[in-house]
Amino acid sequence: MEFCIKAQPFWVLVPLVLGFLLVLKSALASLRWVYIYFFRPAKDLKKYGSWALVTGPTDGIGKGLAFELARKHLNLVLVGRNPEKLKGVSDAIKSRYGRTQIRNVVVDLAGDLSEGIERIREAIEGLDVGILVNCAGTAYPYAKFFHEVDEELLKDVIQVNVEANYKVTKAVLPGMLQRKRGAIVNIGSGSVTATPSYPLVSVYNATKAYLHQLSRNLHVECKLNGIDVQCQVPLLVATKMSRLKKTNLFTPAPEKYCKASIRWIGYEHTCVPYWPHSIQTTLIRALPESLVDWLWFQYLLAMRRQGQIQVSKKNNKAIGGQGDFSKGR
Repeated sequence: MEFCIKAQPFWVLVPLVLGFLLVLKSALASLRWVYIYFFRPAKDLKKYGSWALVTGPTDGIGKGLAFELARKHLNLVLVGRNPEKLKGVSDAIKSRYGRTQIRNVVVDLAGDLSEGIERIREAIEGLDVGILVNCAGTAYPYAKFFHEVDEELLKDVIQVNVEANYKVTKAVLPGMLQRKRGAIVNIGSGSVTATPSYPLVSVYNATKAYLHQLSRNLHVECKLNGIDVQCQVPLLVATKMSRLKKTNLFTPAPEKYCKASIRWIGYEHTCVPYWPHSIQTTLIRALPESLVDWLWFQYLLAMRRQGQIQVSKKNNKAIGGQGDFSKGR
């Protein structure tokens, strides 16, 4: 017996049509996801300008993006606090991409910002800085309860992740507005967009939430002036900040992550550039929030215990070393 749609009552047709539309929507979303991650071409970054400024370029994602930007034939202004590391990175980039011009600017973003920002302004004066990558950041040495975070660490996390980001952007943005082109890339965190909470790393997580919202607001403000503002959201990457050394499909090396990251510049205001991280985010969001809260809390409690043990061992070793020295005298 054939199924005749016209013969069906209204209460049967409505769910059929809704179901078809939902399936169609899911299919189109899946096709769009495949296109974006595997087929969409990267933008010509030189259209923004011939120079890119990168903060935090001596390690991790910042270093990887500096190399990728040089590979795209952009000159670089590298802002970091360690002159030896800056020289090492700039020498390595020049040895691979010989035509790249590089200016190193030594600034401790956890130190005197007024002097440091003035140094950056002087370094970029007269340069066509078309891309700004705010990658410098600092985090807890290990997971801690809110009341355990000492004032010095609290100050550094807020200053580097919030105040320095704001002031570096404010130093670079006027030139972009004058030229009516540019791209600003802020490196956010999956702790804000993928998970409903991030206990035991609360202040760090809150600074990344600030960065996420600031990026979204600036995206709207600056779009009319030809400036693309974007917050890129990595999950776990094997960097010194994450304290992860082993890599796998879901925890890539910075170099692998940055090859994905560079392809997203100039597109969506908020993005997860690395496709396995996108799958992780979708799966985490599909779980009940209370379950995710509990799982992350248990995981970070374990990280806290591990960090406390390491600190205890270091302190005991230091005390033991002092004792041996006194005996030797």
